[in-house]
Amino acid sequence: MGNFVPQKSDKFTFGLWTVGNPGADPFGGPVRTPVTPVERVHKLGELGAWGVNLHDNDLVPFGASAQQRDKIVSEFKQALTDSGVVVPMATTNLFSHPVFKDGAFTSNDPKVRAFALRKTVESIDLGAELGAKIYVFWGGREGTEVDASKDAVTALKRFREALDFLSEYAISQNYGMKFALEPKPNEPRGDIYLPTVGAMLGFISTLAHPEMVGVNPEYAHDTIAGLNFYHAVAQALEMGKLFHIDLNGQKPGRFDQDLRFGQEDYKSNFFLVKLLEDYKYDGPKHFDAHALRTSDPADVWEFAKGCMRSYLILKEKAQQFNADPEIQALLQEINAGDAASDAVLSAGFSTENLAALKSLDLDPEALALKPLPYEKLDQLTFELLLGVR
Repeated sequence: MGNFVPQKSDKFTFGLWTVGNPGADPFGGPVRTPVTPVERVHKLGELGAWGVNLHDNDLVPFGASAQQRDKIVSEFKQALTDSGVVVPMATTNLFSHPVFKDGAFTSNDPKVRAFALRKTVESIDLGAELGAKIYVFWGGREGTEVDASKDAVTALKRFREALDFLSEYAISQNYGMKFALEPKPNEPRGDIYLPTVGAMLGFISTLAHPEMVGVNPEYAHDTIAGLNFYHAVAQALEMGKLFHIDLNGQKPGRFDQDLRFGQEDYKSNFFLVKLLEDYKYDGPKHFDAHALRTSDPADVWEFAKGCMRSYLILKEKAQQFNADPEIQALLQEINAGDAASDAVLSAGFSTENLAALKSLDLDPEALALKPLPYEKLDQLTFELLLGVR
């Protein structure tokens, strides 16, 4: 058994907005005293986190003067140096201010779209100044409650124009940034454009610089809609488009809970961690989650430690799964192949290979009788996760 102590090499990150969340919700105000960004960075460094992420206004308040901005950023940089914490990702708050009540990049009002674009340019500058190499776009207000209010085709064109502009800007400044688009089906809008990982991946292919744009999937966002997050991440990973990932906990069909990673579905979290570890995902592992509203300030840091510890526990479970003789024997049986069929399937089309395909001895009745002991495999997985193997 490991000691499950996070190391910088684990690349665990938290947003300033996560450990700094004061516990407000739509039905009640804050329950915790705010903690300054500098204090948050120092504490995360003590806990073993590698990085901290931020929206522009998590650090620099909306409407701050240039002098105020420079002083805040300077103090924050010093905290990063003192704590050994880095800023791998930054993003823009395009959802809190009333100006974005009907969207930012997809607003019907060109002045709102221009303001959103300018705000994002300034935020990209801030991220670059702090060392961020990944820039996330979550279109929390890019959607509708009333479909008559916006033409959806036009909205997508506007979103594309904004991303193309910002890509060109980042390239012109030699920032070396990658962009990551974050999908979500709904909340705070009734319907949000490009709601799934698949939709985002399709959209990326239409951009001017698709090579620098990937996705930032979030566990809670897919789980809200009853989707399989493990499958979505696998698709992004297979396409080389998993640039960043948000880890948290969520009960299906509820509001966006952003619970501690590992708090809910252990099995789905296990297969997610196993996927990331087996395929050697080397990007940030970001815990976009919040402590419960019932937590006092000390319990917030228990929440942060719990996110990292849960990942490391599941990482060890993945190693046990890969080394378990009975489980691996079952997988070998299930995946037992036929050399001739494998050769045809991997060779691609040619007239010769087509002839080879037609000559294969393929008896559907016999193939249908092949045992598939998935019940046993799933039970063994369950027992491994509960620590009885």
